[in-house]
Amino acid sequence: MTPRDQRKHPEAVRITTAAPSKAEEIAARQRRYLFSMAVRTLCVIGAVVVGDWWLRWVLIAGAVFLPYVAVVMANAANSRDDAFDLRDGSAAGHELESPPEP
Repeated sequence: MTPRDQRKHPEAVRITTAAPSKAEEIAARQRRYLFSMAVRTLCVIGAVVVGDWWLRWVLIAGAVFLPYVAVVMANAANSRDDAFDLRDGSAAGHELESPPEP
């Protein structure tokens, strides 16, 4: 298909695969980030409360590595794909013909 034909017949967009609005996307990223930072805060508080125990080091490790994980999760692209291709009607001429009746 030439670029000129592609302009005449743009690829159809299904509502199930449409991207959310920018405001919805930003709000979802903010919620994920705030949730991760709340968990980090709990890790820091838990490390102080637990005292001198092995769990303290696990909580400290969580508090150290959660910011990285939170940023990666917040910046993750939300792509929807149902893995089905739409037929554009141009394939109608390429259908097989039925066999002749005897």
